[in-house]
Amino acid sequence: MTYNRIEAVKKMLKKNKTVTYAQLSNALPDVSVMTLRRDIERLEVEGFAKRIRGGATLIGTLPKNEDTFSKRLRENADEKDLLVKSAVSLIESGRSVFLDSGTTMLALAKILPNKPLSVVTSGPNVALELANRPNTTINLIGGTLNPNNCSVAGASAIMCLKMLNIDLAFISPSGFSLSGGFTVGNYADCEVKKAVIKKASKVIMFLSKHKLDKTLPFTFASLKNVDVLITDLPHYNTIVKKAEMLGVSVITV
Repeated sequence: MTYNRIEAVKKMLKKNKTVTYAQLSNALPDVSVMTLRRDIERLEVEGFAKRIRGGATLIGTLPKNEDTFSKRLRENADEKDLLVKSAVSLIESGRSVFLDSGTTMLALAKILPNKPLSVVTSGPNVALELANRPNTTINLIGGTLNPNNCSVAGASAIMCLKMLNIDLAFISPSGFSLSGGFTVGNYADCEVKKAVIKKASKVIMFLSKHKLDKTLPFTFASLKNVDVLITDLPHYNTIVKKAEMLGVSVITV
């Protein structure tokens, strides 16, 4: 059974910290290497393991690092609404727009005007929210579903992004500090955000005060990678001043 196989792989990772596909094949002789590779990709998306050449290494479990999506959906709703309302005016007709996964992006999707747009997203719920807009073309990137973030990520997602063009990328971190940059708790989500930032002509980052000095395991960007920062921090805040010094356009709400 899939569950028992995944648990066996997890047990080996917990015990040895790093395992090779040869070791996994010896321990699970009835399982193909291709299946084991898919298992490791699934564990990478969950934030449990990181793929390395020839195998995988243990990271740890996501719930210790990042709150579940359903919990975050209920938190700071008014704050998210203020942030996303400031973003709508930046979206022009005919653009290719990336909407990140997460609760802030779901709030943006709810108020996105019905105009000609090509939207790329890593959030299945974001795609469903936009499905009733006939003028919007929706591209949901492929990948493995992470239920904690309601996002898709992994190698398939990265390959999909390579085939798409992105004018504007709207991204939301799980945490931020000046020393650690913009961070998330999941390695696969981190890699998707990095790929999007590399592709996009303009990167718009949301940053709420509740995410300050909250450093999660994986950094995907720093202030210098951002073109526009939308934040509820006051204009005199150190982070805002630092962003402006780096040439970032700052929108305070």
